[in-house]
Amino acid sequence: MEPLQIAEKIKEKFPGEVLGVTEFRGQVSVHLKKEKLLDICRWLHDDPETDMDYLRDLCGVDYLGRKAPRYEVVYHLYSIKEGHMLRLRAQVPEGDTKIDSVVPVWVGANWHERECFDMYGISFNGHPDLRRILMPEDWEGHPLRKNYPVQGFTGEKEWKGYKEVLEKSERLKEFEWEKQ
Repeated sequence: MEPLQIAEKIKEKFPGEVLGVTEFRGQVSVHLKKEKLLDICRWLHDDPETDMDYLRDLCGVDYLGRKAPRYEVVYHLYSIKEGHMLRLRAQVPEGDTKIDSVVPVWVGANWHERECFDMYGISFNGHPDLRRILMPEDWEGHPLRKNYPVQGFTGEKEWKGYKEVLEKSERLKEFEWEKQ
């Protein structure tokens, strides 16, 4: 089944949930409202014709300056058996950065959703273990948001563990390999 055919099936099965379909260089993106995302993903996974049994990737996107919605969560789905791929793009508004977790459909989404939460601050309803995965637990902010300072916060907002890491680095220099 071709990706555009799958997009049409989604439109038929979930009327009113598809905001648009785009194709660029053979890759099809289905733009969705976030409310029925879990149902759509479960259907794509379970339907024998689509058989989207593999979540290749999930990531966040920040469109700072765009009127609405500011964020998107992008899902790259693949059918190992059928060999077709589809991209879902769920819109997440700035005032309500919550979306349903797809971990019940693809267990591998666990770490991807944690990374998206950590870097963009998008929460996933129903996630089994939503906590930071890349940044320290006491880190404030979300580094991949486009309004996050490039150099990080300075002064009062500086991460309290920063000096500790520098001191530890100095203490451990004695264990570095000699340069020849």
